[in-house]
Amino acid sequence: MAERRIKVNFPLPTSPPRDAWDVPVRESTERWTEVTLDDGTVLRIKITVLGAARIDGEYDPEGHPAYALKMNPVIITANSDPRLRRPANAPGVH
Repeated sequence: MAERRIKVNFPLPTSPPRDAWDVPVRESTERWTEVTLDDGTVLRIKITVLGAARIDGEYDPEGHPAYALKMNPVIITANSDPRLRRPANAPGVH
């Protein structure tokens, strides 16, 4: 799919709309990052990139174009201390 003109809020979602180019994602390799918290919980985190927009006239200090990304975070608890878990007979998400 060819790039198309769009408006995006950049650099923050509350910023005024800016002209940009919608750049389709050709390929995305998503790897898990594991984070261990002080309470012993291990979280597995990855970011799924849904889309990218190249912002007109915005560049990083090295001269590369700036992009705004549409992302979806995925976070799962891989392990936690049994004392932190919901009791088996308590109401809640199953």
